[in-house]
Amino acid sequence: MHIPDGFVSPSVAAATSLASVAALGLALGRSKEAFGIRRAPVLGLTTAFIFAAQMINFPVAGGTSGHLLGGALAAIVLGSPWAGALCIATVLIIQAVLFADGGITALGANIFNMAVIGVWVGWILTQTLQRLLGGSKGRLPLAGGIAAGLSVVAAAIFAAIELSISGTGKLNIVLPAMTGVHILIGVGEGLITGGVLAYLSQARPDLLPGEEKQIRGWVVPIVSILLIAGVLSLFASAWPDGLEKVAEDNGFIGLADNVRVSLPTPLADYAFNGNEGVGTSVAGVLGSVVCFAVAFGIAKIVKPKNA
Repeated sequence: MHIPDGFVSPSVAAATSLASVAALGLALGRSKEAFGIRRAPVLGLTTAFIFAAQMINFPVAGGTSGHLLGGALAAIVLGSPWAGALCIATVLIIQAVLFADGGITALGANIFNMAVIGVWVGWILTQTLQRLLGGSKGRLPLAGGIAAGLSVVAAAIFAAIELSISGTGKLNIVLPAMTGVHILIGVGEGLITGGVLAYLSQARPDLLPGEEKQIRGWVVPIVSILLIAGVLSLFASAWPDGLEKVAEDNGFIGLADNVRVSLPTPLADYAFNGNEGVGTSVAGVLGSVVCFAVAFGIAKIVKPKNA
C-alpha cells in the first residue's frame, strides 16, 4: 500500500503531509505517559520487527501479494495508539529515505493512511472487540487479529480516495479494486497479528503492556528479527502488491516512473548496489538496526523526566 511518487497530486500530498505532521506532533506529546525506561527498548523492538516483517510479501489471489502493515499490532504491543503511530511512521520514513520504498512526495499520505488511520482503526476496534468478548486476555489475539484485518481495509479506502481526488483513477473503479484486494491482504494481516499476539501472551507476556515485572531477556526477539530481515526476506513473493496490481490493471502504473523522487542510496529497492540475494539480507538487517536505533531514541526523548 506504499504510494509511490506521481500517484497523488501536490495538493493531496500537501494536505496529507500537514495532517500527518499534526498527528505525529500530538503522538510525541501523548506518548510520554506510555514510556518508562523499561518500555523504550520495546518500541525499538516493535519497530524493527514490523520493518522486517514488511519485507516479506505473501501471495494472495490473482497474482497479487501483500505484507504486514502492523498498525494494530504496534498499538496493542505498545499499549498506546500514539506510540503505535510513532512506530509505523518511523518504519515508513526509513523505508522511503533509505530504500526508496514509498514515494518521498507521498510520504505524508503513506503516514496518514498507515500510521494514523491504520493504527487508530486497529486500536479502537481491538478495544471494542475486547469488551464484547468479555475483556479476557486470552481473547486478545482474536480481537487484535480481526481489528488488524479491518484496519488494512480502512487504510486502503483512504488511499483510494486520495488517488481519486488526485485524478489518478476514478473512485468507482479504484475504490472497489483497492478494497477487494486489501480484504484478502487483511486476512493475512489478521492471521499474522493474531499469531504474534498469541505467542507473546503465552511465551513472552513481559513484552506486553501492563506487566510490571522485569523483561526477561532480549536474545530471542533480537535473533528472531534478524532472521526475518536477513533470511526469510529472501523468500518473499515477487508478485506485485495490492496497490501496484491495481495500478497495473487500471493503467496508471507508469506515473511512478515519470515522477520518481529518491535520495541517493545504495540500498534502493532493498538491494545493495543493485545486487539482490545477499544485498536483500544486508538491507534487511541494516534497516532493522536503524529502525531500532531511531525508535529507541524517540522513546528516550519522549519518556517522562522522572522515568
